[in-house]
Amino acid sequence: MAVLRIHLMQNWFGYSDPAMEEALYETTILRQFAGLSLDRIPDETTILNFRRLLEKHELAGGILQVINGYLGDRGLMLRQGTVVDATIIHAPSSTKNKNGKRDPEMHQTKKGNQYYFGAKAHIGVDDESGLVHSVMVTAANVADVTQVDKLLDSEKNVICADAGYTGVEKREEHEGREVIWQIAARRSTYKSMENRVPCTKRYADRESQGSGS
Repeated sequence: MAVLRIHLMQNWFGYSDPAMEEALYETTILRQFAGLSLDRIPDETTILNFRRLLEKHELAGGILQVINGYLGDRGLMLRQGTVVDATIIHAPSSTKNKNGKRDPEMHQTKKGNQYYFGAKAHIGVDDESGLVHSVMVTAANVADVTQVDKLLDSEKNVICADAGYTGVEKREEHEGREVIWQIAARRSTYKSMENRVPCTKRYADRESQGSGS
């Protein structure tokens, strides 16, 4: 049941009702877990009403305890994760030096509308402590997504990254890897939803309709 799965995600990740609705629109893996598509997302009021129904009949605590126990017994609770990202390290692009040439290990890359010359640091960070556990340095033109397998801690089972890592789970080096990929949606995805009425406006509209009836 989709709303039950949504209720569980609210408890696991600490989402409010409006935040849960927005997360379902923005995060593919959450929709997949709930068994929903973009045209079937329940609004925040539906999410709220379902939670209140469970609380009214004193079912919420018992359901969550049973499911958490089931997942814990099978080692499926999401307790550890890695955040991966990359940053450009600038290097002098001038050839006015002793050798009369640029550093051969550095390369040019474009980010947004700007060009950079240098190296790139690929970093893996523990999502709970914020401590860096893996670092790889490449030329600046090396794609972020190609270095992920070198940044993963074998004990981590959730990988979080920005939209620059889209498609990472399909790469050959990750075949058979038992992790949850949480990759942010591309900006174009958000633009495609610009015509969607914000949940706060829908709530206000419903309130005004209710007061006028």
